[in-house]
Amino acid sequence: MAALLCSLILLQAFGLVFASPIQPQSWATTLWDVIVVGSGPAGIIVASRLSESGTKKVLLLEGGGPSYGITGGTERPQWLAGTNLSRVDVPGLYDTIFSGPTNLTCGANEVNAFIGCSIGGSSAINAGLFFQPPQSDFDTYFPAGWKYADVLPSINRLYATQPSSDITSDNDVLYEQSGYTAAKNWLVTGAGFSEVAINADSANKTKVFGHPIYDYKNGQRGGPVISYLQTALTRSNFHLQSGVWVNRVLRTGNVATGVLANSSGVLSTISLAAKGRVIISNGALKSPELLMKSGIGDPAVLTRLQQANKLGSLPPSSWINNTAVGAGLFDNPNTFIELSSPTVQSYTYSYNSPIPADASLYLKSRSGPYSFASEISVFWDYITHADGTKAGMQGTIGTAGYDGYTNNNTVTLNIYGTSGLKSSGKVVLDSNFVPGPQGVYFSNPQDAQDIATFIHNIFATLPKSSGALTPLNIPATATQAQILTYLTTPSAYAVGEVNHWSSSCRLGACVDVNTTVIGMSNLNVVDASIVEPFTVNPQFGIMVAAERAAELIEGLS
Repeated sequence: MAALLCSLILLQAFGLVFASPIQPQSWATTLWDVIVVGSGPAGIIVASRLSESGTKKVLLLEGGGPSYGITGGTERPQWLAGTNLSRVDVPGLYDTIFSGPTNLTCGANEVNAFIGCSIGGSSAINAGLFFQPPQSDFDTYFPAGWKYADVLPSINRLYATQPSSDITSDNDVLYEQSGYTAAKNWLVTGAGFSEVAINADSANKTKVFGHPIYDYKNGQRGGPVISYLQTALTRSNFHLQSGVWVNRVLRTGNVATGVLANSSGVLSTISLAAKGRVIISNGALKSPELLMKSGIGDPAVLTRLQQANKLGSLPPSSWINNTAVGAGLFDNPNTFIELSSPTVQSYTYSYNSPIPADASLYLKSRSGPYSFASEISVFWDYITHADGTKAGMQGTIGTAGYDGYTNNNTVTLNIYGTSGLKSSGKVVLDSNFVPGPQGVYFSNPQDAQDIATFIHNIFATLPKSSGALTPLNIPATATQAQILTYLTTPSAYAVGEVNHWSSSCRLGACVDVNTTVIGMSNLNVVDASIVEPFTVNPQFGIMVAAERAAELIEGLS
């Protein structure tokens, strides 16, 4: 216990203990009604909702550290010195997280992919795009209890709690819109897409185009850290503790009794109260890992873990064998296409040296280009198959070129395959038992054919005028076969990871419709692992899933 208290003092010194009415020195010895592992979007929401009644003691654990300024985050460029902002708070610094050193992402000893490992999880490092999935996603792909009518109250609660807008600048001006105008001329005027208010017309994803929606507030990055978490931290029965990595869930048979946690190198048991519950919200790569290391998963994987002494004293007779743990892993296959036009003015964001006038405008009024994360337009359509099934397609256009195409008149089009794709992979543990993805992209050739068809279709509608957008890294006249080769050949522009990981612990296979792990009585998974691939960027849908899961878990207790 003395070692644990010493560890807690060190955590306080590094700003990793967060204000809540529960005293920091007692969190590790309190008996908790709910332990939530992971403070990403889903973890924050489910922990917040389960603490609302005041009748449950809820502990939210995060392995990483601060992110937003309000959490104690201090990672910032010099031009933000003297403010309470970290780089996370400034939307225009989003792109820079991918190109420079940062403490916001997981280390190589945690996961073999690029994901967030700080308070907020990947919502602290992504663009904050906030698109409501169409009704058809829930009605087509989700099981009973998760259809659109079932999740609509969750959607309404999300909208009531989480601000969002397509105009993020506090002065109500949309900036860097030359690319939007050029794309509209191509897709709306030329290709017959409809310009719509994206979330107001959320049910329609057939040939629609518009301004992106962001979950920002007052010109700063928003998300669950700003909306849900700040309210939860005022409750006497809620506590957030960062700097704590969970090694495994402790259990007796099918009953979870707590978690084995590592806090600054000190191992300790954090225990559940009678009738308590552990909820894993570590994301689609790390939640299956934690299940496996808790003796739940493919027996071949569990055998490897046992041989390496990674399962503690859990005997094979207590294993819960389920090959669905980690299976079905999905990410959007993406393709970059560089577009140029003399009517387009590129805008490149800078971490250390923004244009002085733009930095000043942001600091003084939270306005200007740094009030949004570079995406200026978004559009959708479907490819319909002979059997009536559909594959969703999404495109976004940013403010600047990429890699070898970065002149002042170039922007980047990113094409995603989304819902209805047939390819998926799985979460695997490497030789050091670190989780990562395997076999995710184009395992079914139909997906690449569908994306090639979509690109070929929209290329056929490119305007022929002298000021129109022109593709640079693949000809506008490319055949469908040439496009297929382009998008399936690894390069700086194709077969890249978007890191929209999902679907690795699916409803009905890995967890039941109440999100309880199959074979367990009081262990749940609530995060991107349990959702089916959405037609849109997944963050909105994951937040809805967390709202719905909290409602279902309340019913269980």
